[in-house]
Amino acid sequence: MILKNSQNKFIFVVPKQHITKQNHMSYNQLEPKLFACEQSIVLAEKIAKEYGTDLGKVKITHFSDGEFQPAFEESVRGRRVFIIGSTFPTADNLMEMLLMLDAAKRASARHITAVMPYFGWARQDRKDKPRVAIGAKLVANLLQAAGATRIMTMDLHADQIQGFFEKPVDHLFGSTIFLSYIHGLDLDNLTIASPDMGGSKRAYAYSKFLGSDVVICYKQRKKANVIGKMELIGDVRGKNVILVDDMIDTGGTLTTAADLMMERGALSVRAICTHPILSGNAYEKIEKSKLTELIVSDTIPLKKDISKIKVVSCAPLFADVMHKVQTNTSISDQFLL
Repeated sequence: MILKNSQNKFIFVVPKQHITKQNHMSYNQLEPKLFACEQSIVLAEKIAKEYGTDLGKVKITHFSDGEFQPAFEESVRGRRVFIIGSTFPTADNLMEMLLMLDAAKRASARHITAVMPYFGWARQDRKDKPRVAIGAKLVANLLQAAGATRIMTMDLHADQIQGFFEKPVDHLFGSTIFLSYIHGLDLDNLTIASPDMGGSKRAYAYSKFLGSDVVICYKQRKKANVIGKMELIGDVRGKNVILVDDMIDTGGTLTTAADLMMERGALSVRAICTHPILSGNAYEKIEKSKLTELIVSDTIPLKKDISKIKVVSCAPLFADVMHKVQTNTSISDQFLL
């Protein structure tokens, strides 16, 4: 309704009868909206189903030169938005996440959470030699600049990456979904192993929960993805060994470690890796290795199915934590280790 005030100026007045309960509804009472980046559509659909909702509609326009533009096909104004997408190479996957975050920000979303089951570029978490970039910090800056008000991820390559952000980070642990699988194996003489010194903390955490021994592999690299030498610290004779790591890329470390342990008298060797990057000839290495099985999550879609690889979905974990974030509930009970 348009009226004139005492200064003879037009003003806009909302009639009292037009102010409804919906206008006064708390933002936290509005259902959040979930959207998926193209590379993680299958996982996002599982998460949405576990959450009890449908994915929001996104249209991706592709240009002939490779450029693309995502657009939300529904309003996100005033809503909490979860954008689900792992940022494994190529760089287009990271770029799509950034563009969707920016689109949500410019569409006036109230809270924007980047749900990144796999946080790409995380291996570049420090300057380990002169004149190199710290890629993980750069990605953190980009996500925040694009509009992310919260980050949700699982099994970062290095825990300190959380400190690269000025926004809240929900860092979930793959152990939450893998421990029940380990219990289901019902293995005697169980030993947890780390494929390198850097993963010893993770191995000790698993062993503490399972009440098992720990062994550690010491490796020296000739260069990235190429192992020069590997030694075993600890005894695996007569043991069922489970190697735990945050990711498997070329598969060189895990398959070499498995072969070494079987030579040292292990009864069986399995591996648990949260993120199945599996580049190069990794699938062939796993098939030919002495690994009994490789257990992974679905943070990254597999390129092919082979009998030795078992997938445990992380969708229930992410859906539960997203619901708790929406309802401002503690997520401490998800941290088993």
